[in-house]
Amino acid sequence: MPESTTESVPQELLDEAKDFQTTFQKAREEVSRVIVGQENVIEGVLTAIFCGGNVLLEGVPGLGKTELVKALSNVLELNFNRIQFTPDLMPADIIGTKIMSTNEKGQYQFEFRKGPIFTQLLLADEINRASPKTQSALLESMQEGSVTNDGKIHQLKQPFFVMATQNPIEQEGTYPLPEAQLDRFIFKLEVPFLSQDELNEVVSRTILKKPVEVQKILDGDRILELRSVLGKVVVAESIRDYAVRLVLSTHPGTDFANEDVRQFIRWGASPRAAQALIRAGRVRALSEGRAHISYSDIRHFAVPVLQHRMLLNYDGQAENISVSFLVDQCIKNLKEEI
Repeated sequence: MPESTTESVPQELLDEAKDFQTTFQKAREEVSRVIVGQENVIEGVLTAIFCGGNVLLEGVPGLGKTELVKALSNVLELNFNRIQFTPDLMPADIIGTKIMSTNEKGQYQFEFRKGPIFTQLLLADEINRASPKTQSALLESMQEGSVTNDGKIHQLKQPFFVMATQNPIEQEGTYPLPEAQLDRFIFKLEVPFLSQDELNEVVSRTILKKPVEVQKILDGDRILELRSVLGKVVVAESIRDYAVRLVLSTHPGTDFANEDVRQFIRWGASPRAAQALIRAGRVRALSEGRAHISYSDIRHFAVPVLQHRMLLNYDGQAENISVSFLVDQCIKNLKEEI
């Protein structure tokens, strides 16, 4: 970023950036006390919460995905609900339904009974096990932060955050998420298996059964207050254009696409991806105490932002091409300035 732009940043914004950095680091440290390893996952989930986005976690069972959401609800002092998605789950099991009740005069009336989606942190466990009809019950909530029932709109308490999980190995009896729903997730984060030291630590904690008490760092109002700082972060025109060109490089029909993208990709990332790159870059800049975005901020979140928004063609599926590898190639071949 040009030096003159840095100098023109108001001192008040620099102070807000330092405050954001301190708070973000404290929250990450507290969650890390509960969750062993997974630093990138913790950073990504916290970034998504501050962005106002949702996260799709992909990993085998037993890696602490549920514990991560519980730890977040404690550190951030937010309400938490968990929904186990199954093939027989219905939309009404998520958003709620109307039931018949009686009032004080003994008259019958219909009353809306809210479902588990009326919370702030929602864990949609094994989301791909439910039917597309049930999966779509989350679309409005993830995008608009509201639930519509019988023509009436119910606003969800903010901040509202959905963390969905899916198992990448066991695909029998699952329903792949449609592109429209995948696009509602700001990140797709892959949860890796633990290292030897991390697995030893998990086993030791389990044997000793030592409870870990975390400190409450934030609440809902404070998160919304910190979100308001994001819009003040300086985004240079060249960096915004770099994010746009990076998204265009995922489309095989553009001049920015490389040979691998043209060969293996049927359709590239949506405009939401460009918006997500800027929003995530702003959070990363603030988490490092900066009031401006750099090129590295855009590249840092490129894989989790783009990998679930790119559709492989027949050749890509047949050769089992890694989409994250293609994103890395896009980053490698794209120049910062043109």
